[in-house]
Amino acid sequence: MRNEDPPVSTSVTIVDIARQAGVSIKTVSRVINREEGVGAETRARVQAIIDRLRYRPNASARSLSSRRSYLIGVIFLEVGAYYYVGQVQVGAMRACRRAGYHLVVEQVRTPGAMGGVQAFAQSLREARFDGVVLTPPTCDDPEVLAAIETAGLPYVRIAPDRDFERSPYVFMDDRAAAREQTLRLWDMGHRRIAFIDGPADHGSAARRRQGYVEALRERGAEPRPEWIVQGAFRSLSGFEAAEGLLGLPEPPTAIFAANDEMAMGVLAAAAKHGLSLPGDLSVVGFDDTPAAEAAWPRLTTIRQPTAEMAEAAVDILIDGFGDERFRGRTAIRQLDYTPMIRDSAAPPRR
Repeated sequence: MRNEDPPVSTSVTIVDIARQAGVSIKTVSRVINREEGVGAETRARVQAIIDRLRYRPNASARSLSSRRSYLIGVIFLEVGAYYYVGQVQVGAMRACRRAGYHLVVEQVRTPGAMGGVQAFAQSLREARFDGVVLTPPTCDDPEVLAAIETAGLPYVRIAPDRDFERSPYVFMDDRAAAREQTLRLWDMGHRRIAFIDGPADHGSAARRRQGYVEALRERGAEPRPEWIVQGAFRSLSGFEAAEGLLGLPEPPTAIFAANDEMAMGVLAAAAKHGLSLPGDLSVVGFDDTPAAEAAWPRLTTIRQPTAEMAEAAVDILIDGFGDERFRGRTAIRQLDYTPMIRDSAAPPRR
């Protein structure tokens, strides 16, 4: 995680910025509000002074003098992956802080729940967001997208799985990362590699499963149906899936869980069965949560830049304010993953 941003100035005003830049107060206001009508050179000069003086506009005062609320919403589904939710909030908050916006977290209840998307649409009308960032799987929900578009809000999605032309988005290559993770197990000598899948409606989980399947086929092996088990991105689902896998006539020698929470459940199931890790069973995960390094053995996993993706999504959103072409523009930003090689995977015992 980055160091905290330096403290902002409470004494510098927009008049000071205008005087130092040699421009009008209106020009400074346009730069702050990401509005058009300012040349690139002037905009860069004004922004440099804003950054140097650590000036942060007062969002409440600005909202009184404009049509904006200076509120950015980040939308989640009801999920238990609390580390992921926290990292999204950290990254989004960083970007909001830099631009003088406030972050508001909203939750969409599952479509079948009482209220569901209708309650979400009502909250959109009441919240007066300037724009929103959508996380998986809400970023692919057609009812959620329709509600946002009906409200006329600009939005940016994190890791969508479809309708890529519909909005700007930020992503990481989950499929390539899962393929690399699976190939690493294969090249260690594992031939019975199981996969614990994430929720069926989660695009990132689907891409991780695709990467697993592609890696096996690349090595000339067809994935066996009994070695792909449905999970729910929760540790209990990982435990239950591992119980079933370890009870097979030919149990796997390696289990790849589609997130670290489920991998923690696999570690617990292995301990229940008296298995030595990684001697009897190799376990790998995905996400690189704090638990991955605290576990024993320390978990081999994939670090996805969750906070950085959220930060980039908010940056794209705010940069698009004032640009009437934003809603029809598909800005794409890809961030890199990092394999975290630790102690939970090793060649199988012969």
